[in-house]
Amino acid sequence: MSADDEAAWLAIAVEEARAGLAEGGVPIGGALIGPDGAVLGRGRNRRVQDGDPSMHGETAAFKAAGRQPSYRGTTMVTTLSPCWYCSGLIRQFGISRVVIGEARTFVGGHDWLAENGVEVVLLDDPGCLQMMTDFIAAYPEVWNEDIGVE
Repeated sequence: MSADDEAAWLAIAVEEARAGLAEGGVPIGGALIGPDGAVLGRGRNRRVQDGDPSMHGETAAFKAAGRQPSYRGTTMVTTLSPCWYCSGLIRQFGISRVVIGEARTFVGGHDWLAENGVEVVLLDDPGCLQMMTDFIAAYPEVWNEDIGVE
């Protein structure tokens, strides 16, 4: 895996996040990448669009990938640090690596993942940061609902 691969994979997740934003949803996108670098699945947070609180960007990408014989060697790419729910999915299924666009607007479970053997790559991407910062400022109530703040 190279920095070029990570950038190309993040671009897929960003494309998904932008599509979600255009649909009126939370702009978080994800992609599950196979050990060979092939895109297994991609998706976006669809909590607002589908009325489904379980459809985060990472879970949508995971679901789109379909059943795999093993997740060893796969990489979950996400525009934002994965929440505890998505971090649990990564651990549960043995996804080996997580590439994160940014973790400034939200720090999820990526430190816990790293402590438990998952390789974590934090890109600190300015575009991901700006997209989330703008969304949080414009839709704080939707953001607070998404991250479970009452």
